[in-house]
Amino acid sequence: MLRHRFKRTGNFADVAEAISVQERAVALTPAGDPLLPGRFSDLGNSFTSRFQWTGSLSDIAQAISNQQKAVTLTPEGDIGLPDRLNNLALAFLIRHERTGDLSDISKAIPIIQQVVGLTPANSPNLPLFLANLGGAFSTRFERTGDPADVAKCILARQKAVELTPEGHENMPTLLMNLGNAFRLRFEQSANLSDISEAISAHMKAVDLLREDHHDTPSILTALGNSCSSRFDRTREPTVLAVSISALQKSVQLTPANHPDLPDRLINLGVSLMRRFELAGELADIEEAVSAQTRAIALTPENMLHASMLNNLAVSLMRRFGRTGNLSDVVKAEKAHQKAVELTPEGHENLPSLLTNVANSWRVRFHHSHNLDDMEKCISNYKSAATCTVGSSLIKLEAAQNWARLLNTHFPKSPQVLPAFDTTLGYVALLAGLEQTVHGRYIRLQSVPGLALNAAAAACSLDRPDKALEFLEQGRCLVWGQLNNLRTPLDELRSIDGSLADCIADISKRLESAASSRATTHTKMSLSEKIALEDESHSHLKLAQQWEELLKTARAIPGFENLLKPSPSSALLCHLPDSGPIIVINVDERRCDAIALLAGFDEPIHIPLPNFSLDKAKKHRTDLKILLHSGGFRAREKEASTILGGEAAARPIKPVNRARRDGDVVHGVLRGLWNDVVKPILDNLGFSVQIFPRIWWCPTGAMSFLPLHAAGIYTGSKSESILDYAVSSYAPTVTAISNRVKNHRAIDKSVSGLFMTSQPNAPGASSIPGTTEEVQSIHSLAIGKGARVLKLEGSDVTAGECLKYMESFSSVHFACHASQDAADPLQSRFLLHNSSLDLATILQSNLKNADLAFLSACQTSTGEEKLSDEAVHLAAGMLAAGYRRVVATMWSIGDKPAQEVANSFYEYLLSHREGDSDGGFDGTLSAYALHHAVQQLRHRLDNSEISLLTWVPYVHFGY
Repeated sequence: MLRHRFKRTGNFADVAEAISVQERAVALTPAGDPLLPGRFSDLGNSFTSRFQWTGSLSDIAQAISNQQKAVTLTPEGDIGLPDRLNNLALAFLIRHERTGDLSDISKAIPIIQQVVGLTPANSPNLPLFLANLGGAFSTRFERTGDPADVAKCILARQKAVELTPEGHENMPTLLMNLGNAFRLRFEQSANLSDISEAISAHMKAVDLLREDHHDTPSILTALGNSCSSRFDRTREPTVLAVSISALQKSVQLTPANHPDLPDRLINLGVSLMRRFELAGELADIEEAVSAQTRAIALTPENMLHASMLNNLAVSLMRRFGRTGNLSDVVKAEKAHQKAVELTPEGHENLPSLLTNVANSWRVRFHHSHNLDDMEKCISNYKSAATCTVGSSLIKLEAAQNWARLLNTHFPKSPQVLPAFDTTLGYVALLAGLEQTVHGRYIRLQSVPGLALNAAAAACSLDRPDKALEFLEQGRCLVWGQLNNLRTPLDELRSIDGSLADCIADISKRLESAASSRATTHTKMSLSEKIALEDESHSHLKLAQQWEELLKTARAIPGFENLLKPSPSSALLCHLPDSGPIIVINVDERRCDAIALLAGFDEPIHIPLPNFSLDKAKKHRTDLKILLHSGGFRAREKEASTILGGEAAARPIKPVNRARRDGDVVHGVLRGLWNDVVKPILDNLGFSVQIFPRIWWCPTGAMSFLPLHAAGIYTGSKSESILDYAVSSYAPTVTAISNRVKNHRAIDKSVSGLFMTSQPNAPGASSIPGTTEEVQSIHSLAIGKGARVLKLEGSDVTAGECLKYMESFSSVHFACHASQDAADPLQSRFLLHNSSLDLATILQSNLKNADLAFLSACQTSTGEEKLSDEAVHLAAGMLAAGYRRVVATMWSIGDKPAQEVANSFYEYLLSHREGDSDGGFDGTLSAYALHHAVQQLRHRLDNSEISLLTWVPYVHFGY
């Protein structure tokens, strides 16, 4: 009773007296007395309570010793054993919080797992034990950052909530713990659904509180911290207001001598600092520093922890940024140094602390302009980035700052390229982890242009080989991960067949799991959320098995780089003989082309001094405005209608000439020709009428520009790329290099063309011309003896369509399409009865896929926020296995669509080898599209509307 009063009032004399009387009780109890184990346990609990106030290691040592005696003296099967084991485990966890010794967590977790196993399913204590198990996993996660631990924590805490009756006094605390777990995962995943779950749980806990509930301050603190975390990501002022209100109330309700008061003051200071950053009110940062300074003053020296000092240092630096008072810098540096000293080696938070030290030096540099300060800033970012522990997300941020600041202030430093190497390594790592978390593309949007910055730095150092490697490593991560899961393992199989089979099996299961991945919603029932977390945990275990198998394989001589980005030398070994691949890098500092030709040992570097990122953006913006004003683009988030308008299919509306000067497209194509394409052709010695292939691999803003149509189309000196070469596009060099390396013939048994027209998909405008288009091609193919099948509208379901895609090497879709930039795997073709999405296509066995002709609108239109991810249907079909894809950059007219399709297939069917075998070969599809577009072009004039009619057609792939 004394101990309970101590917990409520904080009167230290109570806990001292409690220990005294309990020690006397133990001394008076004879050995063998069945009450002795319980008295040892009670005594241990009192020592634990006193330790939480004093921080004296002798108290927690006594607590553990007494709990161990209690467990040892308790016979198996005794009803009190689970409680005593639980108390012992909690003592280990509490000691870990003070010492940082991981062995204490390692001892605690199996003990609590034993407790859960010993406890009947209907026991009222089971929720408490599950909550403690979740706490143990949470503690280990905070130390090691292993995502499996936070997943286990969430599962245990969800089950604890599920097993607790409504109205139970522990429910608010259990909900608080569950919300804390979701917040922890959010800090690693940056997935908004996690922080939404956290806030939802915390608000529900607050709603359930009775006025005198003992955990009220803790629950308010949890709500305040979750809202603060969300604000860091979303910058919503209302969320920050809730955070500050909850944290202020928590501080007000906490007794002045309570051990949790310092942490609550620190958290309040963080939210006040955030409001200062938002609104700039000096009073907020003054109050933040005051609260955090008070917190540290209230904390005994032996109870100080690094995060307290770190948060104070950050607030001091924010105030310095406003007032310029150097004394704040001195105080911040001391606090940061002490925080680093208090952080155990191998602690998860070390990269974060070092990043904040670097941030301080960065602020100081902006005031001093002293390069010594910048050198210290860069050095700390480097230390944070190269830590062997900690959040990869934080280390990515540190590496990004290390690389970019080094490149800005010391561009000739030999460390520039290694810094970018490290940074892009984290990008690739996080892209891989996105196979195991919900927010698949959040991180990709957080590092825009990073690979382009790195490539520009390499070009400035005359290292086009390194620039190429950077671009291959840091772009098209969406499809690169899928490609890794599909890479043939024939060479490994010849060395270790069992290992290769295991990797292939895990790859297939991971790919299937990624494609079918669901997203949690706060409106789901708790049992549904538990099932989702179970699925998530299973997926996480698969990913960890995958990593372990790769480590094993990479330990075999010759397989050190298995499924790693290919070095430049390897890419140059597998290039097409029919023409060069041209990579174009556009960065704010410089623009360059990198040409790769078969037979050359090194990439050819072609600087483009007359082009710039600003020009690329202007061309993109001008074209985008024209397309929207003329009706060539559907409005965002209305892709299901693609383009409305009259009854015409895939309509082209007349350009609003009153708004534009009629020279937008001419200007864009002329600029691309003069500043980009012609200099490249001249450098490579191209001459008219040779017509080799060219594969364009544009980056960034260039990805939205029609390089394949660059030229001058007016006046006596008209010329264009069409006079010199047959153009194709490639998302990456690797996409083409792998096709060359792994080239094999199509199985003749499936060689053929499957076509479907979908003129009346529900919710989309009618496109009746697709029927005539497909009928015409079908008649042509039949006449040429090709194996062909056509189905219209309701004659084919999504499942049947997929079956025909497996049994025919080529496919022609004449339909509406919907692109989903947020989740490219959900991009889809709209059928009469349903839709066919990329996720489903990717799960199919399309090993003999050849050509996909996407006679639909905007099937190669990317997403500006993910300009280096090629998140469009054309790239998706390449990832699904098709060797070549015909697509469009914007909406296509119904009549021109039919003309281009007919000319395209007439050329292909007239030039195929072995006409008598009834097969269908898409090898010459790039030439066929070039021919078809030229025929259409020569029937038109050179007006803007005519250019907009033929320019959108593009060819992707080999």
